Amino acid sequence: MDTFTLNNGVVIPALGFGVFQTPPDETTTAVTAALEAGYRHIDTAAAYANERGVGDAIAASGIDRDEVFIETKIWISDFGYDETIHSFTKSAGKLGVEQIDLLILHQALPTAFEQTLGAYRALEQLLADGKVRAIGVSNFMVEHLTRLIDETIVVPTVNQIEVHPYFQQRGVQAFGAEHGILTQAWSPIGGITAYRDSERRSFDEPVILAIGEKYGKSAAQVMLRWHIQEGRQVIPKSTKPERIAENIDVFDFELTDDELAQIDALETGVRGGPEPEAVTLETFGRDIPDA
Repeated sequence: MDTFTLNNGVVIPALGFGVFQTPPDETTTAVTAALEAGYRHIDTAAAYANERGVGDAIAASGIDRDEVFIETKIWISDFGYDETIHSFTKSAGKLGVEQIDLLILHQALPTAFEQTLGAYRALEQLLADGKVRAIGVSNFMVEHLTRLIDETIVVPTVNQIEVHPYFQQRGVQAFGAEHGILTQAWSPIGGITAYRDSERRSFDEPVILAIGEKYGKSAAQVMLRWHIQEGRQVIPKSTKPERIAENIDVFDFELTDDELAQIDALETGVRGGPEPEAVTLETFGRDIPDA
């Protein structure tokens, strides 16, 4: 497994396992399959309602705790300093751990950015207290990152954003790189293009399929390799053991510069997830229960 080193020296696997939209009753089975396949980074979130399943799978795996990198996210309903401190307690309790490796804010709240700042300052305190090893953000645009960096102390280690061949957010990536913020790609193989009734599905893209045929690799494997070679950390998801194993099998081939450029050229500029400015408590707020 290749790794990336975050801006505070913490090492994270280059490829992790995501559990977005994985039902709670399927999460333990999926994470168990991932750990057996060799994954050592699991990405979850309070809003996914499956942190407990992640924790159960890790606890039952027999793998030493310090060998598994656990990442989770604070939901917008728990933004604010005190609320976020409590949200850590909720997530740690469900995960069954005392320390979380990477804790990030799930979204920016553009219409309530003071709450966003309060939440991030709570992350800074949790970091100082040793409750977390690294902190970061998700779905932050350049304007959000700029204000956050200007008004807080600790530069985020990661920004987890939607990145796949059809939507690459190069400006956000470049700003992150300038400030030592690692880009984590969610929906890295364009799964969102498959279930959002998109006109084009990345899995069917002729350019990607042709590259895969050359190496004897699937479209998903080609896309994951593209991300890693361009310096992005990836968190593909699946509940199928064969796909879980396939997605981690991307370290035995290397794309050429021309092949990377061919995939870069697939950019459409069409976002699959919600527009950042549309994320409000009124629209997306939800209660996150205690552990």
